[in-house]
Amino acid sequence: MSVLYDASKCTACQACSVACKQWNTLPAEKTTFTSSYQTHDQLTPKTWTFIAFDEVYENNKMQWLFRKEQCMHCGEAACLQSCNHDAISHTELGFVVIDHNKCIGCGFCVTNCTFHVPRVDPVTNKAYKCTGCPERVGNGLAPACVQTCQPEALVYGKREDIMALAEARFKALQPLHPKANLYSAPNLQGINFTYILLREPKFYGLPDEPRVPVSVHAWKQVLRPFGEIAIAGALLTTAISFIKTRKKDDEKNAGKSRDQGVGKNG
Repeated sequence: MSVLYDASKCTACQACSVACKQWNTLPAEKTTFTSSYQTHDQLTPKTWTFIAFDEVYENNKMQWLFRKEQCMHCGEAACLQSCNHDAISHTELGFVVIDHNKCIGCGFCVTNCTFHVPRVDPVTNKAYKCTGCPERVGNGLAPACVQTCQPEALVYGKREDIMALAEARFKALQPLHPKANLYSAPNLQGINFTYILLREPKFYGLPDEPRVPVSVHAWKQVLRPFGEIAIAGALLTTAISFIKTRKKDDEKNAGKSRDQGVGKNG
């Protein structure tokens, strides 16, 4: 399953952010003035999505450009690959979730995420981000943010249907917005939040060709397996050393017992 965010239809009403907080029982947070109507300047452990505003002046006219900030739910997720405790996984419908019973708040997902999304709560010492509403989609409902979107800037459905809709909308939009971009991140085996943007990705702070960092691949394929082998080797060496030491002590104690027995007989 997948979600389409179409910036050309978004009115930045922030209903998606409110619906996310309501469904996930996330508290409101005090915000500061950001020179626009934007409510937050970044994601937090208690704010998993919001609409970012960008003001553009062209031909003496000001235009607002919007983008929905949240986890992209990557097909090849750097957060999942960098997690040491298998706390991050894909659901059957393709969304990326964090198991807080396993999460230790190490922050590797924060450091390595392609889109800098997860945040560690200093109080609970757990990482948090958009979940894709598994308890809703698992029962045939749309994610809370999609359900509340009136102008259909957010659409939820089967991935092939969503991609077909995205292609059709993008094709119709291009004559009016030549700088528009269909952002689907093929290098990450796709993202479950596909974007139709009115400008190139870098304008919104997104990487042009997002991919899993090389360091994550090196960690998963080389360093982590080597580290596990090294730990196993260290444990085996310790066990062998313990057995040898124990054997020597037993032999020494047995020798003392024999000496004491000979002394008594004499």
